[in-house]
Amino acid sequence: MVHIHEDLKRTLAERHEEYRKLLAEHASCETRLQELQSKAALDDTERVETVNIKKQKLQLKDRMERIVREHLEREAGAGVRH
Repeated sequence: MVHIHEDLKRTLAERHEEYRKLLAEHASCETRLQELQSKAALDDTERVETVNIKKQKLQLKDRMERIVREHLEREAGAGVRH
């Protein structure tokens, strides 16, 4: 099941426009978060930005997972087995 799930995510990244955009935005957030976390110290603005980025990443991941679930449910409803 895990491999099927990962295969589906790859397929969605290639063929589903919204999923692809969410994935790119999530990667961008991750890059910025790593930049901030690599600093020795953060000022107040950067600390707030870090918290906001983490929240945004969670929202993006939740939406991507909803897309995966919806796709699996549609396939199950159509009689396609995994």
